[in-house]
Amino acid sequence: MITIAIRGLARSTTEDSLTKLFATFGTVHSVKLVKDLFSGQCRGFGEVKMEGHEARDAIKALNFKEIEGSTLRLDIDDGRKKKSARRRR
Repeated sequence: MITIAIRGLARSTTEDSLTKLFATFGTVHSVKLVKDLFSGQCRGFGEVKMEGHEARDAIKALNFKEIEGSTLRLDIDDGRKKKSARRRR
């Protein structure tokens, strides 16, 4: 199972619309959207869990594609936190 990290989602994106978009590439096991606490709208980030080969196909097809007026950026989330490029003193 692979977790796909998604950035650049439109504010109008819902779990259902994201599931339908990724379901064209295979079985979607789970969808999570980061939502604004007060408005309930998508904050532009989310993740989708799919099987390996299906997830890779979805990333190839949807990375840097414009959906609902926003350009999606997809990557495999390996669970590690990325180090900041900022220098510490």
